[in-house]
Amino acid sequence: MAARPNMPRPIIVKKIIEAPHAAHHGGAWKVAYADFVTAMMAFFLLMWLLGATTEKQRKALADYFAPTIVQTKTDTAGSTGLFGGDSLVAADRYPHGAAQTGTRAMTIPRDAVGGPREASGRERDAESKKFSLLAQSLKERIQSKGELKRLARNLRFTETAEGLRIDIVDDADFSMFVLGTSQLTPAGARLFGEVAKPIAEVSNQVMIRGHTDAAPWSARSGTNNWRLSVDRAEVTRHYLEYRGIASNRFARIEGVADREPYVPSDRFDPRNRRISITLGWRNAPDN
Repeated sequence: MAARPNMPRPIIVKKIIEAPHAAHHGGAWKVAYADFVTAMMAFFLLMWLLGATTEKQRKALADYFAPTIVQTKTDTAGSTGLFGGDSLVAADRYPHGAAQTGTRAMTIPRDAVGGPREASGRERDAESKKFSLLAQSLKERIQSKGELKRLARNLRFTETAEGLRIDIVDDADFSMFVLGTSQLTPAGARLFGEVAKPIAEVSNQVMIRGHTDAAPWSARSGTNNWRLSVDRAEVTRHYLEYRGIASNRFARIEGVADREPYVPSDRFDPRNRRISITLGWRNAPDN
């Protein structure tokens, strides 16, 4: 059968269904990454500034952002605590100048920098430096003395809560006192004489503590390490006073026997026999 020439061609429709996929994220991650990089840059900048500034500069910056407020005035609006007045707009009782009217807030002095605690800290730093110079001067003085040079190692300097502690320590080749007595040896007297010089040049209070080793005493000796440590501390005080240190500067004289050993692992070690001379801080720390 012959095909019909005028018959229309079939139309084929092809339907393509795409698989679902995640929505486009846009640039949100870029913003988060930029924030992270900025934060890291700020962090490293902060670390660099902390390393590049001195302690004094950092303290000045801290005081700038959190200044110490002067002591709150009393008998004023709000003096009894938070909102202690009638109201925020109540008339206060601050003194006014002749040309002032109305009320005003408490005025902080223009040049106020810190308070009593900060001033005390500055004084403590200055005195700590003075103590360091004193210790260095004493070391150099001892080392310049031919007959005492070898005893420089018997001096110990420690900064404590009470002040600068100078320990004069015995060893196997040196003893400040005749063994078992409170009598100064010639070498001990010369060493104490050199130690007294820089102490006499300052005005700090002086505290003396005697220490012994744990060597036992016989019952017939009539003494013990407690009495010996106190006697040696008193002899030291008397010798320092003889060398020019005023008697009213001595704040405390005590003996602790062998209860505070320099060498705890060996209570019979000769280094446990020592005299501690402490120069007190001018201003005791706040409690």
